[in-house]
Amino acid sequence: MNSLSAPGRRTDPLRRSDLPVAATARRLAGTGSVFGAILDHGPVARSTVARLTGLSPASVTGHVGQLLARGLVRESAETSGPRGLGRPHIPVEVDTGRYLVAGAHIAVAHSTVSLMDLRGRIVAEDRQPHRTKDPHRMLVELASRLPRLTAAHAGGRTVLALGLATGHRVDPVAGMIVEHPQLGWRDVPARDILAAATGLPVHVDSHSRALARAEQLFGEESTRTSTVLLFVGAVVDAAFATEGAMHRGPRSGAGSVAHLPLGTGGTGSPGAGGDGGAEPCSCGRTGCLQSEVSERAMVRRAAAQGLVVGSFRELLDRALAADPRAVALFRRRARLVGRAAALLLDMFDPEVLVVVEPGSGRIPACLADLRAEVAERSWVCEDPERAVVPTSFTGSVLATAGGAVALGALYTDPLGPWPALPAVS
Repeated sequence: MNSLSAPGRRTDPLRRSDLPVAATARRLAGTGSVFGAILDHGPVARSTVARLTGLSPASVTGHVGQLLARGLVRESAETSGPRGLGRPHIPVEVDTGRYLVAGAHIAVAHSTVSLMDLRGRIVAEDRQPHRTKDPHRMLVELASRLPRLTAAHAGGRTVLALGLATGHRVDPVAGMIVEHPQLGWRDVPARDILAAATGLPVHVDSHSRALARAEQLFGEESTRTSTVLLFVGAVVDAAFATEGAMHRGPRSGAGSVAHLPLGTGGTGSPGAGGDGGAEPCSCGRTGCLQSEVSERAMVRRAAAQGLVVGSFRELLDRALAADPRAVALFRRRARLVGRAAALLLDMFDPEVLVVVEPGSGRIPACLADLRAEVAERSWVCEDPERAVVPTSFTGSVLATAGGAVALGALYTDPLGPWPALPAVS
């Protein structure tokens, strides 16, 4: 039956509140690491999972048994070595046939609702322009789109949870959108509103942290150790992750790079296609990162050069069709983003910096320009070709972000209180 999970909370027989904190942490780390290893390497034998995670074979067997009982993994075709040598190995893999998660992303002009399987693959998405900026009405309307999407595309799978992602400051612990200046939102209790509207467990986070987590779960292996993710769209922000943990800051403000000053060391004048940073910003200064490279700034700069487009999407399409003026605008943007990337690389010295920006993801010259700027300006990055990479989700960034919030929570604590999953003892 196509269904959203029923509202209400079950009583978890594990009774996590009765466990010592250290034991709970060990359980989370153990089951989550086993689930992650199966995601990375499945179908995979339990003995291989033990080697990958450093857990004992007996411990892995227990964790896998609990994941099997919850329907999150399944046993696949049996494999064995040469005849007569030992017991056959029955590999396990993530089960994508029973459950989905839902995702929602709120951009400045539109929202995206999506369905994602447990391996992070987009099953369906629905993007609609905003009809209101009132936060309660917008969130309730967004929730109303989910049952139709589920009925049409779930294929009998149950939705476990809903993840919401958006730009600027988001507090995932409180489930609160703390501040979104372009929408005029402050202290919006998004988790409570969406949980009441859908009956689902709801997880909320910033889109930059969500995409950083998605890279660690489903993207390039190089992102696992430490990653800085720089998101460049209508909103510009960043996230820093190390060993799977996101740094949020005490006020959920980590990654607020919109007003990072770019300086005016480049050539050219405003509107002339050069690299000079003189675009006025809402903060009252000029040359801030967001005011120079945001989608709105790109459309405004295009108009100043006589390239009239109705939207950023149209400008991107022109660049992809090799319109020289549009390509020049995206290459200028890439150089400015490269300045910010160099500074973030020097501040955090991550294993890899992921750039979420469509020009760098789809126009080779833009990625080359960005890396060249990093090579010129960074003191610590010795190999921009390796250290600076485009997102793994070009073309599906917004649909991925919301679902990744929910999947990140599931992979962190697969045995937690997920009402739609069977209980385990």
